Amino acid sequence: MTYRVLISDPLSEDGIFPLRQASTIKVDVKTDLTEAELVAMMPMYDALLVRSQTKVTRAIIAAAANLKIIGRAGVGVDNIDLTAATEHGVIVVNAPDGNTNSAAEHTVAMLMALARKIPQAYYALKQQKWDRKAHVGVELKGKTLGVIGLGRIGREVALRAKGQRMKVMAYDPFLTEEKADQLGLIKGTVDEVIKVADFITIHTPLLKETKHLINADAISKMKTGVQIVNCARGGIIDEEALYQAIVAGKVAGAALDVFEQEPATDHKLLQLPQVIATPHLGASTIEAQESVAVDVSYDVVRLLNGDLVKNPVNLPSVPKEVMKKIEPFFYLAEKLGVFLTSLTKQVIKEINIYYSGELHDVEVGPLTRNTIKGLLKHHFGNHINDVNAAYLAEQQGILINEHITSHSEGFINLIKVEIKTEDGTKTVAGTLLQGLGPRIVQVDSYNVDLVPEGHIIFIRHQDQPGAIGKVGTLLAKNQTNIATMQVGRSTVGGDAIMLLTVDEEVTEQDLALLNKTNDFKEVTGVEL
Repeated sequence: MTYRVLISDPLSEDGIFPLRQASTIKVDVKTDLTEAELVAMMPMYDALLVRSQTKVTRAIIAAAANLKIIGRAGVGVDNIDLTAATEHGVIVVNAPDGNTNSAAEHTVAMLMALARKIPQAYYALKQQKWDRKAHVGVELKGKTLGVIGLGRIGREVALRAKGQRMKVMAYDPFLTEEKADQLGLIKGTVDEVIKVADFITIHTPLLKETKHLINADAISKMKTGVQIVNCARGGIIDEEALYQAIVAGKVAGAALDVFEQEPATDHKLLQLPQVIATPHLGASTIEAQESVAVDVSYDVVRLLNGDLVKNPVNLPSVPKEVMKKIEPFFYLAEKLGVFLTSLTKQVIKEINIYYSGELHDVEVGPLTRNTIKGLLKHHFGNHINDVNAAYLAEQQGILINEHITSHSEGFINLIKVEIKTEDGTKTVAGTLLQGLGPRIVQVDSYNVDLVPEGHIIFIRHQDQPGAIGKVGTLLAKNQTNIATMQVGRSTVGGDAIMLLTVDEEVTEQDLALLNKTNDFKEVTGVEL
């Protein structure tokens, strides 16, 4: 049987070589097609390869009666309707590793150019100015590089920096002491990293938690004369705060490949002589463009040959009868993960998921992926999904175990999630009550009855008279209204918890007020 593959964006011949050499695949390259043209021709194709130019819409997918796979030669899949692809049983793959080396090399190039003022010196020379004194730089040897985010790219940058004989201190939510020792790095918190670093480079996704991570407050904690590199995502740095810090002399220089709003040709940071910049070139190498095409081409070949793909980004197909039974639990499984990860700042080493009752005899793999997605979403944002969740967890060295039993502790069905960290074990359990929907019924050893939605304040405290009243009084100072309250305790006068649902998102002011009193051991905001 011969499969037909359409390539609708320009890709190098070297990149699509795996497709060309497959005897069962016929490749057509047709670029600059309109949506109407794609709709008309897609019924004859089994696979579609794109970069960022082609917008793969619902109409195109619906018209592609034989389409089995869409390959995106790059990292993001914003130009592909993932929901429509999943509904039509079409697997979408991308190339998350293809640009790692190029992005790391670009970061190091920016770091060295920043340290030695190479762009400024070149510009002066172009202006016929031979001014050596004005462009005296600093050596990297012996300096401390702070790396925030130690994923694929951050790790490569750290290793290259060690080759320059720099000291490297890094923060990553999945970095353990053992991993740090193996890599020859010093593990630190974000605050510890930015306080000691001479140079700082950022390699995190842009999430709610990382937006303006480098802001005026963070910069105030840095050394005077620090230099900052951002080749990750625009928006991680508060650009106004960075501008003011450079003007004030707090920050000696910055190297930027990304901006919050792009293109950024008239950005005021570009007017500062201490700033060097490039127009989002991190992955713009011949090798990276070829590598991402090769990666997705191989995945297309694998799928069309009946094998598993390496980098799927949407939900794999599940038999309809299985999906009908487990789909009601998807929401609960993800929320259990989100809730549990909000209660710890420690590195997760192991995840145990227990399925019991009526879940003991069904395929629970999709529920496990949803739970892991909830656990890791805080760190990976939209980069994590139902398909790659387990893969990303394993990449971080997290052990995943499924346990299935018919015993459900008095419930018709029960999902219990347990995480193990350096500080010990935390658990949360939930059930689906007929007619009432999902409920969280256990937090650690405490029995509760909580609807897993909305804005929640979690408090650990000592069981004593007046604790509940004190919480209400303190929150009232911020005009924060309590909607529901759940309490649990081990023994009279012993350890206890409170779970408060409030009407609006939990603010830092709310948490600060509650943390001021010695009556509460732990106060955490949870957004479900």
